[in-house]
Amino acid sequence: MDPAVVFGYVLRRLRKEAELSQEQLALEAGVERNFVSLIERGVNQPTIRIMFKLAKALGTSPSKMLIDVEFELSLTKKSNQE
Repeated sequence: MDPAVVFGYVLRRLRKEAELSQEQLALEAGVERNFVSLIERGVNQPTIRIMFKLAKALGTSPSKMLIDVEFELSLTKKSNQE
């Protein structure tokens, strides 16, 4: 699976856990709502700077977000091997 799509999935999950709308997250991170939507769909990828802003707005760290992406990718790989 494409890491950009998995990052979008993780971002969406974290946003929903934080009970934020795309608009609220965008406002707190200083980006456009449409950009958050594009990231969540795996169409766009955030820069490092934007990833730090998103993580801060979500009350997490960029490293935690990437660990979650790696974990989801490893699950995908394992299910494809079975």
